[in-house]
Amino acid sequence: MSDEMKMVVVGAAGRMGRMLVAQVTATPGCILCGATERPDSPAVGQDAGSLAGINPLEVHIAGDAAPAIAHADAVLDFTSPQSTLEHARLAAQAGAAHIIGTTGLEAQQTEELQKAAHHVPVVWAPNFSAGVTLLMSLSEQVARILGDDYDIEILEMHHHHKVDAPSGTALGLGQAAARGREVEHDDVKEAARDGHTGARRRGDIGYAVLRGGDVIGEHSVIFAGDGERVELTHKATSRQVFAAGAVRAALWARDRKAGLYTMKDVLGLEG
Repeated sequence: MSDEMKMVVVGAAGRMGRMLVAQVTATPGCILCGATERPDSPAVGQDAGSLAGINPLEVHIAGDAAPAIAHADAVLDFTSPQSTLEHARLAAQAGAAHIIGTTGLEAQQTEELQKAAHHVPVVWAPNFSAGVTLLMSLSEQVARILGDDYDIEILEMHHHHKVDAPSGTALGLGQAAARGREVEHDDVKEAARDGHTGARRRGDIGYAVLRGGDVIGEHSVIFAGDGERVELTHKATSRQVFAAGAVRAALWARDRKAGLYTMKDVLGLEG
């Protein structure tokens, strides 16, 4: 029996989906056993490898995720909140690890993922980059050390196709900073400023959003005090780092017990 980990990429025709197909194919110990898209996608029936810009793989994109996931060891999922919930149900039934990079989930949808994690390992992260994961850990530490004498502002920029704001990664950075200060993120989040806003409230975590061009992702966490600033920045120049992190997470999850994990767990970061 092969020791290769059988992986399914859902949303395989999207930008991240194509990158994931290529990354799975290039990673030792992995095999692409399925690729799916929405039933009405023009990509249905196409070879996943050809669509990803690599050699044909004889894995054709299906419009029904259930048969593909039923035989998988892991599901790589960078789709939409509603699609991710359906994939979570299928992965739990199949006993497959679920690797989720989907952002924009609401509280009730998050609860559904937590239920799925009672049955299989689920690795859910707003960003699978090792560098961003480290940035989140550092943001938590710096926020803890500096306290609310320093104002926290998070600046992010993405391409003009991105539909949610602030980005999931930016919110993850804010949540990390809030943990460092031991406060509830939603109590200090300030995501919109317009008009006569008054003075900045002490302890708030502010967000600024830029959209334009083909920027893959840039995030800065700024700690602004009287007389000095500390700035932590990450810039992604290729989506390959996200795909590599997701495949790494899938391999890590293979022998884990059921539970909800993050990239901090995958990288072995404390806290």
